[in-house]
Amino acid sequence: MKQHVSLLAGIVACATLTLPHLAAAQTAPTIPPSLTTPDKVESRIGTLEFKDGVPSKSTAEKLFDNLDTTYAFRAFMDNMRGVSIHALRQGMQSIGMKDNEVLVFSELMDAKSLFLTANADTIYVMGYLDLSKGPMVLETPPKFLGAVQDHWFRWVTDLGLPGPDRGEGGKYLIVPPGYDGPLPEGGFYVARARTNTIVWFGRSFLENHNDPKPVVDTIKKFTKVYPYEPGGVGTPIAEFLAGKAKLGRVTAPPTTVFHEGSGKVMNTIPPNDWTYFEMLNEVVQQEPATSLDAELMGPLAAIGIIKNKPFAPDARMKKIMAEALAVANATSRSLFMSPRDPSWFYYPDSSWFNYLFVTGYEFETPIPMITPEGVKPFPATGYRTMDARTNFFYGVTGITPAMAMRLPGIGSQYLFAMLDANKQHFDGAKSYKVTLPKGIPEANFWSFTVYDNMTRSMLDTPQRFPRAGSQGYPSPAAEPSADGSTTIYFGPTQPAGVARGNWIQTMPGKDWFLILRLYSPLEPFFTKAWRPSEIELVR
Repeated sequence: MKQHVSLLAGIVACATLTLPHLAAAQTAPTIPPSLTTPDKVESRIGTLEFKDGVPSKSTAEKLFDNLDTTYAFRAFMDNMRGVSIHALRQGMQSIGMKDNEVLVFSELMDAKSLFLTANADTIYVMGYLDLSKGPMVLETPPKFLGAVQDHWFRWVTDLGLPGPDRGEGGKYLIVPPGYDGPLPEGGFYVARARTNTIVWFGRSFLENHNDPKPVVDTIKKFTKVYPYEPGGVGTPIAEFLAGKAKLGRVTAPPTTVFHEGSGKVMNTIPPNDWTYFEMLNEVVQQEPATSLDAELMGPLAAIGIIKNKPFAPDARMKKIMAEALAVANATSRSLFMSPRDPSWFYYPDSSWFNYLFVTGYEFETPIPMITPEGVKPFPATGYRTMDARTNFFYGVTGITPAMAMRLPGIGSQYLFAMLDANKQHFDGAKSYKVTLPKGIPEANFWSFTVYDNMTRSMLDTPQRFPRAGSQGYPSPAAEPSADGSTTIYFGPTQPAGVARGNWIQTMPGKDWFLILRLYSPLEPFFTKAWRPSEIELVR
């Protein structure tokens, strides 16, 4: 018994001795400064007040307003490309087009219609397909150059020269999302889209550089759009006999409806007022909920744009969204008109730029090098170049790998210029000139096109076609100088002694920018052995 008492006394004594240490161990340590939120935070949206980490009511409201502003800002910056495709579709609908019909600019496009950086050199052909009822067939003409884009402006496939038909013409089968029905064994180039609405467009070249009619006749002869017949052409009878496929009809496709685009007035530019959000909601409602990455769809849901739900923001959200939209548009316009990344510029100390060489068509990885040994891809960067993506979709229609390749003799290459030789934006009331040295590196033809800063469409002047180049249609071909170089002038009036084909008219009060196009570019362009002059102010 004494032993038990002694043992108990010892335990109590030990416990008593360790109580102060136990209490000390349970005392909360000092919170590291890196984890604390001060009672007052000075920020660009004002003073933010907290009490032991809890925001005041006014601070929480201010921060939530800021958060919703960022969501609305991102809804424009990340997703204007979808609204751009929607606006292009609405523009075609405005002149009476319907699903699965075709628009042809048989006498080229002029400056009356609003299209993002279109040209007046080639015959545009375009349309939109409704895949909601099943796959659609698009037959393309020979010597065509085009692409298919989904409703979120993502590349689906190339058509024509850069596509699998390689310019011979062919049948493309565009398959909708979630389609698990029968597909042909052969006879079609099959491409899967992630949206039910797709837009396709392309262009054909004037073979003799002065008359579009023969090419237009070829386009209308070979271009066809019609629903795919499962079990028909492309399905062997053996598949049916083996019980692997149903037998479909083999019939002539229905007649394709063509619309004339030349001389028509239509607006295909995405808006930057409240209708932007309304159009964005229309895209979301028309497409599968999973057609866009969840991370990109998240900001839309945060501002009330959700599949199968009404879009009805309250007065607070409307105010926030309108302000965010104005800032997002201004930001996008600034990135387009005043590029800030020096790596985008094609030559040292130059105003000529094309960022696709360093970002690729997905704005992630530089386009591969082409060497005698073959293609040498660059390793993936693992990140999206956001400024380039914004710049592109604010001012350009159509994205494809064919726009970003160093392959001589195929496709076309572009150089943009927003600034003159003195790094000043162009003034529509002033005169400028640019010189292309002898040996312009193109196997087809070259051209300059002038664009309106505000609309990013061709500049509308009495000339109608604001272009100059080696092609003699729709305006006279530029004339080279005695030394083989070619100088083009820009200004309100034609300079004395300058041929009509060497002058593009501008307008006082309407400032502009410029694109140089090389069709079937040659090696000296890619090696930079050939370089255009900077655009100089003529005093």
